[in-house]
Amino acid sequence: MLPVRKEADVQLLESACRKNALRFIVVLAIAFLINQLDRNSIAYAGLTMNKDLRLTATQFGWAAGMTIITYSLFEVPSNLFMQRIGARLWLSRIMITWGLVASAMAFVVGPNSLYGFRLLLGMTEAGFFPGVLMFASTWFPAEYRARPLAWVLLAIPASSLIGGPLAGALLELNGAFGLTGWQWMFLAEGVPAILIGLVSYHVLVDNPREASWLTTAERNVLLYSLSNEHRDRPRHDFAAALKDMRVYVLTIIQFGFTLGSYGIGIWLPLILKEHELTNMEIGLLSMPPYFIASVAMLIWVRHVDRHGRRVLHLVVSFLLAVGGLVASVMVTALIPSLLALTVALVGVTAARTIFWTIPQKFLAGRAAAGGLAFINSIGMLGGLVGPIMMGSLRDLTGSFASGLLAMAGVLLLATGCAASLRFLIKET
Repeated sequence: MLPVRKEADVQLLESACRKNALRFIVVLAIAFLINQLDRNSIAYAGLTMNKDLRLTATQFGWAAGMTIITYSLFEVPSNLFMQRIGARLWLSRIMITWGLVASAMAFVVGPNSLYGFRLLLGMTEAGFFPGVLMFASTWFPAEYRARPLAWVLLAIPASSLIGGPLAGALLELNGAFGLTGWQWMFLAEGVPAILIGLVSYHVLVDNPREASWLTTAERNVLLYSLSNEHRDRPRHDFAAALKDMRVYVLTIIQFGFTLGSYGIGIWLPLILKEHELTNMEIGLLSMPPYFIASVAMLIWVRHVDRHGRRVLHLVVSFLLAVGGLVASVMVTALIPSLLALTVALVGVTAARTIFWTIPQKFLAGRAAAGGLAFINSIGMLGGLVGPIMMGSLRDLTGSFASGLLAMAGVLLLATGCAASLRFLIKET
């Protein structure tokens, strides 16, 4: 095999990555979309479930964020186990089991059973996202990875874009066959995860050597490019990753944008409800912010892919999020407040995608499997802290303003950590 330097080799590599994207990215993006719908459906369930189960804002905040506890505990073991048995079987298992638990949440009867199911949901889902990252690094060299990853991560804002109207429609089934609207929503949104898990088992392939859809030349060039990329990275075991200060800085950064993303996403429907809107109106008004954030993220990542300077763009995206949160508190009217929260969503959505192109610049092998899972598991605790912080401050002050400002403060701290990457990682 020849080094990937000649124009013909570059064309072959581009062709291989394009074919891989067509085979895998649609399935993984749909799976991630369903994952986010199931994880965040509680935000809309809370519009009626809180009254039925007599939940306080603090209890709801705990229930919303509680999945992160078990998710974080099982994240590293899940990803290391996946490296042993392969992504095809393990990712499919994750999808099927979280779908079963998501549907079973329709049968909760109070705060304690709700807590239990949310903990079980986090346990079954653990390892999914870092598993997808590892799978992408198996099939796409670093210079071709950002855009496929962006399409997968598009599922996060898209889930709220789709989830709002879908949840509004399902909540209208209240009383059908003796079930409440929120029970119908949990039942309906768990089934697709089971189905996409079965599909994934037949579509995913563990190793490029088994890629029958690639020509021999395409497969050889892809394997050569991936082997060169892994050879250039000095750390190859999980212990080495845990000794690397950059891993901990990245963990703090992810904690920041996860806290912001969950804090806004989980509470947005209830923030809108304070403007005396119907459930359907809340679902429809939740669409524009996530649509704008989705489009902005794709444009932004395309620009970063072409021009680099990832750390600079990461810092800018955090500053945008901070500015949007502060502005949302300074205005009280519905539309200006929604516009400010949209700006904040653009910032945290772009930050997430840009961020995940950085760790694999210095992590490979078991260091990547364990390191990515460690970063994600600890960083995802922001998804626990964000909703709980918002709920507790809401109960304490009677307003969402203090919670939004507290989130802005955490994001500002994460901005400083992001700026420090300029000195910690040579290639930005």
